[in-house]
Amino acid sequence: MHVTFHGATREVTGSFHTLTTERDKILLDCGLFQGRRKETEEKNRVLEVDPQTITNIVLSHAHIDHSGRLPMVTNRGFQGRIFSTRATADACAYLLRDAAKIQEGDAAYLNYKTARNFLAKVQSGNVEARLPKEKMHEIGLRLRTENQNLNVPLIEKILRQHQLEIIEPLYSIEDAEETLEYFEGVPYRHPVVIGHDLTCTLYDAGHILGSAMAVIHHGTGSQRRTVMFTGDVGRFGKPITEDPTLRFAEEDRDIDLLIMESTYGDRQHDPVVDMKPALRRVVEETYARGGSVLIPAFAFGRTQELIYFLHELYMAGELPKIPVYIDSPLATDITNVFGEHPETYDVDTHHTFLQNGLNPFRFQELKFINSVEDSMALNRDERPHIVLSGSGMCEGGRILHHLRYKIHDERNTVLIVGYMGQNTLGRRIQEMGQAYDDEGRKGAPPVLNFFNKEYPLRARVQTIGGFSAHGDRDELTRLLAESNLRVRRIALVHGEEEQSLAFAEYLRQRNFDVTVPCHGESIDIA
Repeated sequence: MHVTFHGATREVTGSFHTLTTERDKILLDCGLFQGRRKETEEKNRVLEVDPQTITNIVLSHAHIDHSGRLPMVTNRGFQGRIFSTRATADACAYLLRDAAKIQEGDAAYLNYKTARNFLAKVQSGNVEARLPKEKMHEIGLRLRTENQNLNVPLIEKILRQHQLEIIEPLYSIEDAEETLEYFEGVPYRHPVVIGHDLTCTLYDAGHILGSAMAVIHHGTGSQRRTVMFTGDVGRFGKPITEDPTLRFAEEDRDIDLLIMESTYGDRQHDPVVDMKPALRRVVEETYARGGSVLIPAFAFGRTQELIYFLHELYMAGELPKIPVYIDSPLATDITNVFGEHPETYDVDTHHTFLQNGLNPFRFQELKFINSVEDSMALNRDERPHIVLSGSGMCEGGRILHHLRYKIHDERNTVLIVGYMGQNTLGRRIQEMGQAYDDEGRKGAPPVLNFFNKEYPLRARVQTIGGFSAHGDRDELTRLLAESNLRVRRIALVHGEEEQSLAFAEYLRQRNFDVTVPCHGESIDIA
């Protein structure tokens, strides 16, 4: 038996590993690479494993960097099952459709640019065409419909007629919907057969709703070998879901190879207990100025944690009960999935909410916004309020419209609760806002460019750092040191090279046998 690492090796995204025996090939995760468009586009289009050779898939959780290439596998001849928790399967129903919608939109926009540039060259006389310039100009005006949507059929017709490249999406919404038929929901701690002499047991990873660590056995008796795949490991003491598992069944304790994430292998987060007081402080200070709080938040996980904390603060009378708006259709759908899976909740959630007949994700001041019209109407609401909206890094979505109408007002606050990638608008807001505060907010405010316009950043910018869903160095180490696992060897994945190598050295100093595999590397489990 051997494991080959095809993704998330010395990088964070694209989780994709294979476990191979004499008779089976099991795929561990099937995630999208994310980052720079051109680079990730090339990597995502290449499936290094023939889907027809895959027996079954074990999916750790629903985040797109772990699940986002599943439709590419299922529409290329895969005949097996996708084993995950039921909560993960339900979340994927929304996340994969959303990913497909983004893929289709990105492809359509790139094709639009190709057609637009071609028509511009025709009109300038740089390219010959069969139609007169006037006709080409008329066609160019019809590349968008009256409501400014892309006229995809016309765009593709132009590209075909003039033998220009047509960019196809990685997969369609129909592909994503067909993928859902392959899922098989499995409870935690319930062994299932996934191949010849292969069994898999899922344990709670504490990362997000439904996230799982997989313990996979091959063979019996003295010939049995065991691989454990952590997926993403969560933090200890966070609300809603259980902590990462530390107590494993006796038959699952001896691990020959532990495939472990290392996203924050060289960092330590702010304490979990500081998160709710910090949130309360930001809302109180903003309310005292007569302003509103705008929170860019990921639809899955972060939004639900914020709803949970605000519900607790409102119940305890620790905050003025101003309206809270969730302005993200995807976040609304995912919040409903959370409500359908109380079996995953931790003891505190049961005690605080369920035992009192309360839904953690519903309270009087909380409103879910679905239509674009209602979303735009929020910008006319001059009362203090809180808005949670996507995208989490401010690279698209409805959050941009709220920023457009709120960042010029020094009474308002933009609250950062998640990682902001390099070169994103969210990172610029975070860094510019911090620098302006450090300078005593003197002189002209920094200026942000989006929607092809300039906007002064007068709003306050605050960051709460403890909201990460990934365990830090000490929490990852706790899984090894305080659990009842006996681990022979560790392979670190899902971390930038600097983080993974630093964590590997940290663990070696504590007498663990650790490797950081490169892309395409295999490890034999003898």
